[in-house]
Amino acid sequence: MALRPLKVAFGVAALSGVLLAGPAAGSAMACDNANARPGSASSSQLERATVCVLNDARRNHGLGRLHENGRLSAAAAAHSSDMVRKRYFSHTSRSGRDVVDRLNNSGYLGGPGSWAVGENLAWGAGSRSTPSSVVSAWMRSPGHRQNILSRRFREVGIGVSFDTPRGSYSTGATYTTTFGTRSRPARGRASRIRAARRSRAARRTRAARAALQLKIRSVAGQSRPATFLPAG
Repeated sequence: MALRPLKVAFGVAALSGVLLAGPAAGSAMACDNANARPGSASSSQLERATVCVLNDARRNHGLGRLHENGRLSAAAAAHSSDMVRKRYFSHTSRSGRDVVDRLNNSGYLGGPGSWAVGENLAWGAGSRSTPSSVVSAWMRSPGHRQNILSRRFREVGIGVSFDTPRGSYSTGATYTTTFGTRSRPARGRASRIRAARRSRAARRTRAARAALQLKIRSVAGQSRPATFLPAG
């Protein structure tokens, strides 16, 4: 098997790619279409099966399941299709766009907050094009395995495109799996309480100042001085 791992700074993006060139591996899964080849199942069926097999692997290692995200899936599907159409196999497209660019474009990374994303790639034909075979190959490669079993990732998107970036196979398929997690800044209970207190204090100050002006006008012209201080 020829492996082609690539990884950049974790916390920004973790990337891995694999070309399946060895014997098929992996036992039958309890996931529908896990061992289906292109043509015997649709691309959407293979995508759902891949998510199922990935979550099987995570469960076997005591990890929570990945939840499908439409924006991750849209970016993954577009990249698989682009690799097949333009005949390349890389995390960087012919136009120079990488996974972060694709997820910015899909809207997944929009807005403030922190995030982490990762991407696994694979293509294969025949028995090496099934979801179980692809995930088995990824699990035997340290870079891909790290993405699959990362505790940080919470969401996943899958894109399966029939045919391959290199050559043409009747049962070939190209897989892109995009992992992600986002943490949006949120106002906690303490900050909400502080904001409410500031708002109430501001209202009291405005009311006290208005009352002060009335009192000042009421004592105008009297010989003794009068002093009124706003509360709050």
